[in-house]
Amino acid sequence: MPVAARLGHTSPRGAVGKISRMTEAVVRTYLELDDPAELRPAGPPRLDDVSVERVTPPDGALSRWLYAEVGRDYHWTDHLARSDADWQTWADGVETWVATVAGERAGYYELREEDDGVQVAYFGLLPAFHGQGLGGFLLTHALRRAFELAPRVWLHTCTLDGPAALPNYRARGLRPFRTQTL
Repeated sequence: MPVAARLGHTSPRGAVGKISRMTEAVVRTYLELDDPAELRPAGPPRLDDVSVERVTPPDGALSRWLYAEVGRDYHWTDHLARSDADWQTWADGVETWVATVAGERAGYYELREEDDGVQVAYFGLLPAFHGQGLGGFLLTHALRRAFELAPRVWLHTCTLDGPAALPNYRARGLRPFRTQTL
């Protein structure tokens, strides 16, 4: 049975995204890792019954749900208006991996292969699973998988993301290579 079917589909809860006025500049930080030996793995999460599985076949509806739910508190709004067909096209072009705890969705990452490496296009946890060591564990999984695909992995984060995001990325060995003020 496909992982998406086992995990069940539900609609995103409530209104999508927070609506607020941005009064401060947003800083985007790009980070990379180009040597698997520099990966600093996280320890195991402080949770039982954790698994990470690839979504096969690709499932645009699940990618949409994860994007909306994980990104809800961090202004992930750029792609909320994508059509079902656009979400499926996106899902067909990335690897989506879902972390579960006792069968409940907890977080995910999506990898996109590019000419110069692999981008961790999306990464995050659902709020109920923050602060339990799952983020470092899942990021370690994502980076190891990315290195199976290419010799360079990169991602970006911004000051709207959770306060643990950038420290987690740096703790795993990712190095900033560019910043941008939006």
